[in-house]
Amino acid sequence: MTDFAVRPVTEDERRSTFDLLGRSLHSNRVGDETWTRFGSSWPAAHKFGAFDGGAPIGIASSFTTEIAVPGGGVLALAAVDGVGVRADRTRRGVLTAMMAAQLADFAARGIPLAALHASEPTIYGRFGYGSAALGKTLRVTRPAARLHERVPVEGDVRLLTPEEAVTEIPGLYRRIGLSRAGMIGRPAAWWPIAHERLAGPDGSHVVAVHSGPDGDDGFVVYDTVDTRTLDAPDEGAVLKVRDLHAANPVAGAALWRFLLSVDLVSAVHARHRPVDEPLAVLLTDHRHARTLDVEDDLWLRPVDVAAALGARTYRGAEPVVLAVRDRMLPGNTGHYEVTSDGVRRTDAAADLALDVDTLGMLYLGQWSATALAQAGRIEVRDPAAPARADELFTTVTAPWCGTHF
Repeated sequence: MTDFAVRPVTEDERRSTFDLLGRSLHSNRVGDETWTRFGSSWPAAHKFGAFDGGAPIGIASSFTTEIAVPGGGVLALAAVDGVGVRADRTRRGVLTAMMAAQLADFAARGIPLAALHASEPTIYGRFGYGSAALGKTLRVTRPAARLHERVPVEGDVRLLTPEEAVTEIPGLYRRIGLSRAGMIGRPAAWWPIAHERLAGPDGSHVVAVHSGPDGDDGFVVYDTVDTRTLDAPDEGAVLKVRDLHAANPVAGAALWRFLLSVDLVSAVHARHRPVDEPLAVLLTDHRHARTLDVEDDLWLRPVDVAAALGARTYRGAEPVVLAVRDRMLPGNTGHYEVTSDGVRRTDAAADLALDVDTLGMLYLGQWSATALAQAGRIEVRDPAAPARADELFTTVTAPWCGTHF
């Protein structure tokens, strides 16, 4: 049986669709008390469900926020924060129908970009999402790792109480700002489930804040993992960093100095850090900071190609004409001339041809046009064009999201 209807989720369907998402992701069912406290983070707005009669069999959720793009601009963003299909209804078109409805809604609301974190990387390319930012996993060994003497020492680090962490960190994140392409805003509904649940009075995470000459300018959220075993009873704990943001390099270094000063710790483990974060060279011995993994972080989907391309800046190079193909939002299909002065639609012959998911990979500067062409993701019609596109789209700083959603 394949009959189902895709429609917006109503207020009284919030709990059932949240439970469905949890089951599809193999999470524990949320109890009544937890739902009462954190259910506000799962509003009905901008959620599309697939229903068989009155029963939900699929969910595609998003929230509206903003994202920093190369050059310092900020664009409206649809952040896709939950997609799942009931186990007995997969591979029957449910996901495709929900994603089509969701994209049509984004376009109708004039949102130029959509983004997600992909649980399975092979799924989302067919809906126009491309891997646009990477993150690395770091493991820093203690007690050997320490910052070298030329790293500036400025300000103080203090621990917050759980109550302070709930009230102070949202405002501090806003003050730090979206300083790197790929960073996103955190709306009010994001904080209860993604921060308060972990760092609030009933959470296990610790929050520390750095204060510099101009006040608070950085914070870190971490958990302590006990690694002692019968065979290694004296093994120190591991500090597992969940969230670390700083307004400037001095504040960032101070937070790492604090983490590396905590007693009875054998290592600091941090996942999804910027790939160009210079922690290793802050240390007296860079070998004590090892990159364990580099993996996809943010996936990006241009919803309005002209608006998205026009919002970012480009480096100086000769123009490139891109032929973009978008089967789900065919209004995006067309030719776009990209220059150091901006972007316009054109009837000129294309230098490079690519699908919209590949444009998502190119957009933030994580991947070069040359690499994407070599991988067969870009069709080259002018052999000199990949080098020009590299120069136009290249960014000095690697993109990074830094927000779990």
